[in-house]
Formats: sequence, C-alpha cells, structure tokens
Amino acid sequence: MFTIRQIAEALGADAQGDLDLQISRAAEPGEAGPQDLAMAMSPKYAETMDQGNAKAALLWPDADWQSMGLKAAIFAPRPRRAMAGLTATLDPGQGFGTGIHPSAVVDPSASLAEGVSVGPLSIISAGARIGAGSVIGPHCFIGADVVIGEGAFLREMVSIGARATVGARFIAQPGARVGSDGFSFVTPEVSGVENARKSLADQGEAKAQTWMRIHSLGAVTIGDDVEIGANCTIDNGTIRNTVIGDGSKLDNQVHIGHNTRVGKDCLLCGQTGVSGSVDIGDNVVLAGQCGVNDNIFIGKGVVAGGGTKIISNVPAGRVIMGYPAVKMDTHTEIYKAQRRLPRLMRDIEALKKAVFK
Repeated sequence: MFTIRQIAEALGADAQGDLDLQISRAAEPGEAGPQDLAMAMSPKYAETMDQGNAKAALLWPDADWQSMGLKAAIFAPRPRRAMAGLTATLDPGQGFGTGIHPSAVVDPSASLAEGVSVGPLSIISAGARIGAGSVIGPHCFIGADVVIGEGAFLREMVSIGARATVGARFIAQPGARVGSDGFSFVTPEVSGVENARKSLADQGEAKAQTWMRIHSLGAVTIGDDVEIGANCTIDNGTIRNTVIGDGSKLDNQVHIGHNTRVGKDCLLCGQTGVSGSVDIGDNVVLAGQCGVNDNIFIGKGVVAGGGTKIISNVPAGRVIMGYPAVKMDTHTEIYKAQRRLPRLMRDIEALKKAVFK
C-alpha cells in the first residue's frame, strides 16, 4: 500500500486532496475500486470515471478533480513519463526468493557480490562474477567467466554464454539468449550465393557445396541500463565482440547478428532482425519486423517504420520506411501511386479504345 503523498513524491508530481489516502494498485477508470488509482490522464479516459468507484486518480493538469467525486488527485503533465514512475512504484515483482536456492549450482570459483539471489535450478559457471543486488531467476544459465554488473534482473530461463560482459541494471525477460554462436558459414569454393550477391542476377557457374562452420571467438558486450525482451537472441562476435550500447532496449524476439554494434539509447522493436557486422548509431529506432542487411551502417537518430527492410547505408537522422527502405514521405507517395494504378489502367484502356476507334 502507498499513500497519495508517497506516489506523488515518487513521480515528482503535484497532488491535492487527502494525501494520506492509501492506494494498492492502478486501474482503468471504469474498473477502479476504492483503493485503486484511476488512470485518467486525459479527458477522454475520464469519461468512464463514473462507472467505477475510485477515490483517487492520476489526472491531466488543471483537471477539476472534485467534480469527479474524488477525494484526492495527482496531476501528470507528461502522462507516459508518469506511467513509468507509477508502474515502477506499484510493480509487485515476480515473487522470486532471496539468497541461493538449494537446487542452484554455483561453481566454487564464481564470485557473487552482496545481496545476489539465485533461483531454483540455475547454474553459475566457473569464474563468473555477479554484481551486488542482482537477481538470477529460476532455470537461468550463466556461462564461464561472465561478468554481470550490479542490480541485474534476469527472469526465468535466461542464458548468458561464456565470456560475456554485462553492465549494471541489466534486465532480461524470459527465454532471452545472450552469447550464442554467430550464423557464419563458408563453402570451399565460391558459392552461388556469393555470385548472386555480386552480380545481383544469377548464381553463375557455382556448383552445390557443403557449408563449413566459422566458429565465434568473440563474445558479447552489453552496456549499462540495457533491457532485452523475451526470446531475444544476441550472437557472439566472430573475432571482435558484438556490442549493445548503454540504455538500449531490445523487444521480444529481436535478433542481433555476430559483430554487430548497437549504439546508445536505441529501441529495437519486436521481431526486428539485424544481420552480422552492422553498425547502428545512437538513438536509432527500428519498429517491429524491420530487417537489416549485413555489413552496412545506420546513422544516429534514424527512425525506421514497421516492416522496413534496410539493405543499404542510412545517413543520420533519416526517417525511412518500405522495402527497399526509402524516405518515409517518398514511401507514402509510392503507396498512393500504387493505389491509383487500377484507375490509371482503366483510363489507359479507355484512351486506347478512343484512339484506335
């Protein structure tokens, strides 16, 4: 339970009314009960307030909270930022235990700082070092010589391969995999794939061959305040490490190929796939299901719309969309033109009839 005063102080927000009123959870306005904080941060969401029984609400600035029958209100100038602070305050967590569970396997040479907890059936390998206050959830695997900074939180079934280096306050959602080998293979002679890529036409005279594995000698380096989603995968580098910069967030089912370097404060949304040896600048946003070709760069501040396929270098600051990726306004014009094609073809057919008549 939290008081209105405590929540407002945590958000750095103004509050009015009964500041000692206690709140147990957040709720939609129409479903909120007497101990809930109704989330009505715009007039649109407040329309259903009378359907619930809330005594307190998170509202927009200057909202007439008393006319809504409330006993207290908190005011949020920037709603989504307020949501970040509020959800952090009210998050009940996963209920993981403290300390080292009896079923966990911790190598004697591993180093666990103060306050580290390790869940049931998790494995901490030789030489691993885990920072203070970190939580290693159930069924996790930490490989040999892995370094994890303080305050990490690994949900269930996360694995981190050998020699990875992870910064402070790392969060990994269920099933995330860090440090798998890169998808890197070669044929004894020049392959049809190489010919097709070079010619952009055909496979040439290349014959069918067996693929030979290129091993990954590098590892993965992850900065501070990084979060990776459920079933996200990050491959080891071939020679140099694959790198994820400070503050970057990777959504569920994002894949990062070997040798790729992701800058600081990037957002890579669900099912985005990045090939090997890509350089991604700071503050880049790749929306859902983006695909990125190998051995290219994406400049700082680029924003790519959903489903964009990036097959060549992108200069800094550009907003792109489509396949192949073009400026978003250009893509919009192309889309409009495509929708006009049936009408254009009908006009052409009518014109042909008129001319040849």
